[in-house]
Amino acid sequence: MKVIISGGGTGGHIFPAVSIAEELKRRNSSISILFVGAQNRMEMEKIPALGYTIVGLPIQGLQRKFSVQNLKTLINLFRSIRKSKKIIRDFEPDIAIGVGGYASGPVLFAAQRMNIPTLIQEQNSYAGITNKILAKRVQKVCVAYDGMERFFKPETIVFTGNPIRPQIQNIRCTRDDAVEYFSLDSKKKTILIIGGSLGARTLNQSISQNIHDLKTKNVEIIWQTGKLYYQQALTDAKNIDSIHVYEFIKDMDLAFTAADIIISRAGAGTISELCVVGKPCILVPSPNVSEDHQTKNSQALVNKNAALMVHDAEAIHVLWKTTLDLLQNNTKMQELQTNIKTLAKPNAAKQIVNEIEKLII
Repeated sequence: MKVIISGGGTGGHIFPAVSIAEELKRRNSSISILFVGAQNRMEMEKIPALGYTIVGLPIQGLQRKFSVQNLKTLINLFRSIRKSKKIIRDFEPDIAIGVGGYASGPVLFAAQRMNIPTLIQEQNSYAGITNKILAKRVQKVCVAYDGMERFFKPETIVFTGNPIRPQIQNIRCTRDDAVEYFSLDSKKKTILIIGGSLGARTLNQSISQNIHDLKTKNVEIIWQTGKLYYQQALTDAKNIDSIHVYEFIKDMDLAFTAADIIISRAGAGTISELCVVGKPCILVPSPNVSEDHQTKNSQALVNKNAALMVHDAEAIHVLWKTTLDLLQNNTKMQELQTNIKTLAKPNAAKQIVNEIEKLII
């Protein structure tokens, strides 16, 4: 069996791709898997580090406003489609899988025109333009939200959820482990703030501008700043013992276990992990994403009373009041915790691979 998995650009695309690959390997150790990503994106480093082969395409995103750069983008799109056809001819895959990200489009577009079965793993509650185009010829679309018939043919849709990292799928650490790891005061409630590997400006500004008020509250804060904001955060939180600053938290199972409330952006992969973790969440969707899909992802949870949402433009002024009010409302915290757990799909990778096998066996 030979499988191409295409996409990337962010951890939110890479983690599901790797989870699918790992499940394929678990079932068939002799399988050949080739990843296709975008040149100069993070998958070109992350995927080889995990022992997989990856080929890069000269693909990039369109600028949202008129730009001469978009002409180069279109030229690179056609180059990427041509290169994808060559990759498919040389590798001879049984199926091509798209997980989102720039490389997903040209690879699946080429595969469909070469009569290779294709499967889309649509992570968001609102499909992007590339997947809408690919949907006309795709055999299966694995989704994580209700109502996706707006974008895909109903007979192609399978509700699987989004694959998540194994360490989050099977959390084994205890609260005591987490308290010790982060040097927390076990008598206080803990707020976890996560904004991705690079960081989320609004989340970091919300903490910095309210930091003198926060240090007077009876709470512990685990603050993952991201690479771009780490040094400033260290300065802002200097000599405040209750605020624990990290550029990046590798052991997220411990961080989630420590948290009483989680404040986060609303990427599809992150939300899927939060549903499995099952803690009260306040989502602050990024406004800097295509189709405003993080807001739509958040709203899907809010509609089911499974999370709170604070809009990015309002966060600096209202995020901390919302957080502290929630911490004092045990009934609401329990309600959010119960409802978000009902949305968890911990076996998504297995269900997606079931669909892959149906298409090629």
